[in-house]
Amino acid sequence: MREIEHTEITLPDGTRLAARIWMPEGAEAAPVPAILEYLPYRKNDGTLARDKGRAPYIAGHGYAYVRVDIRGTGESEGVMEDEYTASELQDGCDIIAWLSNQDWCDGNVGMVGISWGGFNGLQIAALQPPALKAIVTLCSTDDRYADDIHYLGGTMLCEQISWAATMFCYNSVAPDPRHVGERWRDMWRDRLKGSGLWLKNWMEHQTRDAFWKHGSICEDYSTVQVPVYAVSGWADGYPRTVFRLMENLSGPKKGLVGPWSHRYPHIGAPGPAIDWLGEELRWWDQWLKGCETGIMDEPQLRLFMQDHAKPQGSYEMREGRWVSEPSWPSPNIARVAWSLDEAGTLARNGVGQGRAHVSTPATVGLQAGKWCSYGKHGDQPVDQGPDDEASVTFETPPLEADFEIAGDPTLDISFTCDKPVALIAVRLMDVVPDGSATRFSYGVLNLTHRDSHEHPEMLVPGQTYRARVPLKHVAQTLRKGHKLRLALSNTYFPMVWPSPEAAVLTLDLANCTLTLPERNGSDGELRDLGTPVEAPPTETETLDKSGFDWKVEHLDKGGARVTITDDAGTIRIVASDLTVSMKCVETYELASPDDFTPTAHITWERGARRGSWATRSETETLVTATRTHWRIRAKLRAWEGETLYHEEEWDKLIARDHV
Repeated sequence: MREIEHTEITLPDGTRLAARIWMPEGAEAAPVPAILEYLPYRKNDGTLARDKGRAPYIAGHGYAYVRVDIRGTGESEGVMEDEYTASELQDGCDIIAWLSNQDWCDGNVGMVGISWGGFNGLQIAALQPPALKAIVTLCSTDDRYADDIHYLGGTMLCEQISWAATMFCYNSVAPDPRHVGERWRDMWRDRLKGSGLWLKNWMEHQTRDAFWKHGSICEDYSTVQVPVYAVSGWADGYPRTVFRLMENLSGPKKGLVGPWSHRYPHIGAPGPAIDWLGEELRWWDQWLKGCETGIMDEPQLRLFMQDHAKPQGSYEMREGRWVSEPSWPSPNIARVAWSLDEAGTLARNGVGQGRAHVSTPATVGLQAGKWCSYGKHGDQPVDQGPDDEASVTFETPPLEADFEIAGDPTLDISFTCDKPVALIAVRLMDVVPDGSATRFSYGVLNLTHRDSHEHPEMLVPGQTYRARVPLKHVAQTLRKGHKLRLALSNTYFPMVWPSPEAAVLTLDLANCTLTLPERNGSDGELRDLGTPVEAPPTETETLDKSGFDWKVEHLDKGGARVTITDDAGTIRIVASDLTVSMKCVETYELASPDDFTPTAHITWERGARRGSWATRSETETLVTATRTHWRIRAKLRAWEGETLYHEEEWDKLIARDHV
């Protein structure tokens, strides 16, 4: 295997994109298939540690692994103005055509990626470039509006602010002159001046309009005709995608959902991690080399059936076992109705009765963790007791026998509301005899979106409505002697930005039904997914240690502050003598339990240096709100050495649209 640290792909418009390539020795004489991973996260430092584990291993098994920086990122020319733009996707098609014409490529190309690379893999597959023969998409979505980091159930996720702040800083990082020479400063200037404020773009599109339909392959699944392997984890933000793809794609397809957070499965956390690179190679051998590996003879969908876990915010390992389903929807799943009554009882096949009034303080949600876990301490849910005590709850007696669910629970409600805008948060808990409660599924819905994400309608106070709240897919065993708890609130901060004002939801429990996807399938004989194997890591020197901290503070007047500090430390990449550093601090604050206009404040710092060359950047994002508007104040500063090279500020007011 040989590695080309840096080469450039010239696009039809003359723009040069940076690529790093690993391939077998002698590939020019004996061409091999190419596998493309296409990301904005900087091939020479940002994803290098991860790439070094994956790419040489796959290349060593007879493939050219090609890692390309998106236009305007890393060492690629141009400016990136948003995620998944039409130009990004067309560039991807042009890259695939270029790869297929290289003398070391046999003309067959696959595409792989996690998160951004999983997204654009699906989207580029929908454009049907001729040389693309198969994809692997991990932790991705087919629906950019309803199931992404932006708007969940029509509510605005605070993760949207976090993610915008992340890319705000990424877009401010300079190219490396080691690879682009004296062009670096002009390329950097273009990025600093041209990338813009993405959060403004996203917050100006609060409904499912054409902005979000672009790149959402759920608009027409038939456009994806190549074989698709879809992967996610229960702690990830995107497991629902795997199920929808299995249900709606017409071509060859496989699905896998483990206990993992937002990570590749061979480095999956919580564990157990698996020999994902071996599994991935079976897929590529099947579809890029035409070898019969048996992978398509195995069940279409494999799921990790989680057992009970103590609520603790993070896990090294989850107890459970692997199960399989022949297809999705599965014949092994029966959807069973559970009733709610005003005594707080949750009953299987029961009859609901009475009413419930849901009006919760703005501080409900402090125990929720992140919408998408990255496998870091504290970013998964902790004990739900404090949130549940402030919510309306329904609970079973101790269960008389174990049972399993696999799929998406739903809650159908009949309700009135005293305000024109309100949301509902629905959570399912596994409650053990000592009273501790572990959340295993949840969902949120902006009730103005009860009938449509594209055309929301204000609520008329006192009028009766019906709505269905979809909950996150999960596979979970509920043990004999434990209780199942359903908790309802109309706040869930800081995961979800609150409605403009306090509201009271009145539920007619006779017409409210929780539906659980109960599983009664046999496990059968399943192939062992193995233990992780990867290539040796890149050599680095740690100059300043990394750290992660999740802190919840209770303030005077009953308010709360959540502070998340993610410090990647300072490391030197030995081979390139490049020293990089990165730190982010997120703060979400409520002045009191009656504060429905919280603040979100996020700062980022990034630096890079080698010898006398040094650059660094700092970004700041502050979001505040009134009942009618959001206000974004943002600042960008960048230094070359100790000289301030660029400074820019934004102050934008955005009207709230049914949110």
